[in-house]
Amino acid sequence: MDKNPRSLPQNLRHYLVNPLALGYLGVVLAVCLWVTVDTVSASSSGDASFAGVWAILATAPTSMLFLVAGPVGLIGIPIGAIVQAAALGALYRYLTERRAHAVESGVSNA
Repeated sequence: MDKNPRSLPQNLRHYLVNPLALGYLGVVLAVCLWVTVDTVSASSSGDASFAGVWAILATAPTSMLFLVAGPVGLIGIPIGAIVQAAALGALYRYLTERRAHAVESGVSNA
């Protein structure tokens, strides 16, 4: 049993508020903004654009689970971004806590 049980929002905050997860979410946001601008400019010229594929690829593989036709499939992009950022955040926390534990116990990587 955990010695410090947390609720789901506390766990998400624990894993999402670190430089790696926030950087990934920033990249996804930049890609989505670029896709939006490209879609608006392409729709005014009548030219088709595959820029929307980049938003799905930036959040893959989780967003690939939601590939359905129409606007319903767009729900996979934010879900994929949160899941991927949480996974990156968990990796970041694991590595930094492991390094801090090694320093406290006197273990050297040299």
